[in-house]
Amino acid sequence: MNRQTTLAKNNNVPAQWYHVDATDLILGRLSTRIAMALMGKNKPTYTPHHLVGDVVVVTNCDKVKMTGEKAAQKMFQTYVFYPGGQKNFSYQWMLKNRPELLFERAVRRMLPKNKLASKMLKNLKLFRGHEHNHQAQNPQPMPL
Repeated sequence: MNRQTTLAKNNNVPAQWYHVDATDLILGRLSTRIAMALMGKNKPTYTPHHLVGDVVVVTNCDKVKMTGEKAAQKMFQTYVFYPGGQKNFSYQWMLKNRPELLFERAVRRMLPKNKLASKMLKNLKLFRGHEHNHQAQNPQPMPL
């Protein structure tokens, strides 16, 4: 018998739009679910070398939780390659002032380290409040 595996192409798999309300959800556990949806690993047509993932809209990024003392102890580090250009911010400060950046970095580090990762990350839409501007796409609640 001659059985062949069918590999999906970029144009063959339509992207599903999902909506996630991050209120009182744990950052790391939610990030893994979102990364799997962005890669398309939740679909039977998953192909690692094509963009077959979904689009995820996350609202209430500022109300996400962290377990233990991570918010006070972990540090968010940036560096601009100038002397004295290193800056450290606690996760607690980041959750209060820049939750989208903290959420984006958590998801980005769970994506594959290749050229597709930046394209997958463009399918992540983050919003601080409970309203978003993607109502026309009719995002469905993401099963968690």
